[in-house]
Amino acid sequence: MEHENHTVVTEFVLLGLSQTHEVQMILFFFFMLFYMIILPGNVLIVLTILGDSQLQSPMYFFLANLAFLDICYCSVTPPKMLADFFSHHKTISYSACMAQLFFLHFLGAAEAFLLMVMAYDRYAAICKPLHYNRLVNRVVCYVLVGATWGGGFVHGIILFGLSIQLPLCGPNILDNFFCDVHQLVKLACANTYVVELLMFLNNGVVIIMCFTLLLISYTVLLLKLWTQSFKAKNKVASTCVSHIIVVFVMCGPAIYIYGLPFQDVPKEKVVAVFHTVIFPLTNPMIYTLRNKEIKGSMWKLVSKYILWCGK
Repeated sequence: MEHENHTVVTEFVLLGLSQTHEVQMILFFFFMLFYMIILPGNVLIVLTILGDSQLQSPMYFFLANLAFLDICYCSVTPPKMLADFFSHHKTISYSACMAQLFFLHFLGAAEAFLLMVMAYDRYAAICKPLHYNRLVNRVVCYVLVGATWGGGFVHGIILFGLSIQLPLCGPNILDNFFCDVHQLVKLACANTYVVELLMFLNNGVVIIMCFTLLLISYTVLLLKLWTQSFKAKNKVASTCVSHIIVVFVMCGPAIYIYGLPFQDVPKEKVVAVFHTVIFPLTNPMIYTLRNKEIKGSMWKLVSKYILWCGK
């Protein structure tokens, strides 16, 4: 497949997480076990919120969208990674590589923007309780979620456009288990300073700004809690702490990987595993483990299913 006169690479060789067969088998069973436990949990969160009339508030609507986004996000790189554990020659075609890169950044950016929407929801609930139903009504919720997907798409398509223009003359070896902009830039047979700068502005600056704004907003909300009653303070503080944990879990590795322009990132593969495989699926769990309402609804749904299967 040729996109430019100097692009002759038709596939890439992925070095993966390890070259040792025994280590690969251990990693495969670890990740498979993790997926068998956590992935159904995220599906259960979505089904619980959609099926329970008492969980129709904007907060739960956004949480269901977060769980759905994480399920999609973890369907981009892990399936290929798990399959490659059984392959001696790990390769990915040029077109599949570009598709993987696009969807990874599209869904990742959409999730970062959704975290900002969830921060706005908590701000309206805590600081503007009398106007909450007007500020975060059903139409506003749909518009905000649509904006997160639209913003993620724009972010992903910009990185895709920059990556597809890179002249690749060989070699074609990527020292990772998936395709990303950092590895492709290293393989380009041209001066990539401008491309790297644009990628940093679209990637690093965006995630750093999102992280900073989220941190400031939740700090303001926690300070606002001092004026609340003790009971309300505990409930709202628990929700805000869950949000803050997810912000650090989501943004921390992303800043580490994409926040340093023109530099090699030490231990990039290790951080990338947590960023693309582990953390996304655990994000919704962090919310539900601290929320009595949704845990109760999930247990009712599971109990109803068990009774139905027993008939």
